[in-house]
Amino acid sequence: MSNDELKYLYQRHLCNMFGNIAALSLLSVPLAAAGKPQQPPLLTNVTVFDPPDNYTIPRTLYARAMALDCSDTLLATWENYLPTANPEEPCPNNCPENPYIPIYQSFDQGETWSERAKVYDQVNGWGLRYQPFLYEMTEDIGDFAAGTLLLAANSIPADLSETKIDVYASEDEGFTWSFVSSVARGGEALPENDLEPVWEPFMLIYEGELVLYYSDQRDPDNTLGQKMVHQTTTDLLNWGPIVDDVHYDNATFRPGMPIISELPTGDWILTYEFFGAEEGGFHVYYRISDSPLTFDAQPGIPILPADGSSPEGSPYNVWSPAGGENGTIVVSDGNNTPLYLNRALGAEDAWTTLEVPAGASYTRSLLVLPNNPSRIMIVAGGVLGGEDNSVLVTTIDLEEENGKGNKYGHRQHGKACWGKGKGRGRGKGRGHGW
Repeated sequence: MSNDELKYLYQRHLCNMFGNIAALSLLSVPLAAAGKPQQPPLLTNVTVFDPPDNYTIPRTLYARAMALDCSDTLLATWENYLPTANPEEPCPNNCPENPYIPIYQSFDQGETWSERAKVYDQVNGWGLRYQPFLYEMTEDIGDFAAGTLLLAANSIPADLSETKIDVYASEDEGFTWSFVSSVARGGEALPENDLEPVWEPFMLIYEGELVLYYSDQRDPDNTLGQKMVHQTTTDLLNWGPIVDDVHYDNATFRPGMPIISELPTGDWILTYEFFGAEEGGFHVYYRISDSPLTFDAQPGIPILPADGSSPEGSPYNVWSPAGGENGTIVVSDGNNTPLYLNRALGAEDAWTTLEVPAGASYTRSLLVLPNNPSRIMIVAGGVLGGEDNSVLVTTIDLEEENGKGNKYGHRQHGKACWGKGKGRGRGKGRGHGW
């Protein structure tokens, strides 16, 4: 067992006994005695996974990452385009007809990665093909305790004839997984308005319920090209009615790819791509609401940076307490390399750009590193149709860019460790961010 793994197990033990902040403090005592603990280096395009040459193009896409709430461990996942035949990557029913979702782990803030699990389709015989999303439960939901990891993914057969958003759970921090429930089922997995697929799940907990957001093309009257919706559950087994989050009364419009974060004021921000925007293309829009359940009542606002740049396609957002008195909203898009920053809680005229060393990537995702929330990890799975795609991570430091404190402090959410049946989280919910 490596030193990193030993440290992880010891920290987990301390965390379950004393809570995360105390555990991190106890582990840092030797370093503190010698002076200020050294931060890990900033990373530039560190490889998480580089597929074999015989992987199917685009090889990898749609990368996501999360930080376990009671340790330094990071987990990453992505769409995994297996080869037609590869004895070194066995899977049931002949690859790639039954693809799996990989789970990788890092014990050193992203410097090195290794495999933790493969999550296979356990119910459909199709494979888990598209759009994985990982989430750690911050409170008990039904019979599932706080600290349970959830994976939502799109199960799709090899002929792409159906789409089905399924949820899997892990009660051992991502080493083993079991099917829990199916949320939504749709038609052919092609982004065309005369078809009826479901896409792009995202999860958070709010007021004692798990909320799962997704893009939905199943409008019964065929009057909407695509809309974004959510459903909720109190037990992970039974799901409530479909509720609109963003819809437009125009059959050609396609808002999609919902990502939500909580702001320090208690408001929530939703970012999405919008085909139909007057700015053209799939311009990135956002909405702000005092509840993550009522975005449809709020106006859509385009992100218009001061330098005139145009963020387009597959956005992702997080909020960090670093970078100023209001912290920083950080947004990535799929067509450009910079990040888009807002240090004024989403004010329309406050968007700026930040050049970063990471390349452009389809739905490049973001993670606020828990032990240093001024650091943002950029997680990239490659571009659509990419022949050389691999999964890469890059980190940047917002404090180095701005050098100012914030009036909200380093907000803690979900830091009372799981295992004792207690709820976790600040206020009413926990979004995607710090």
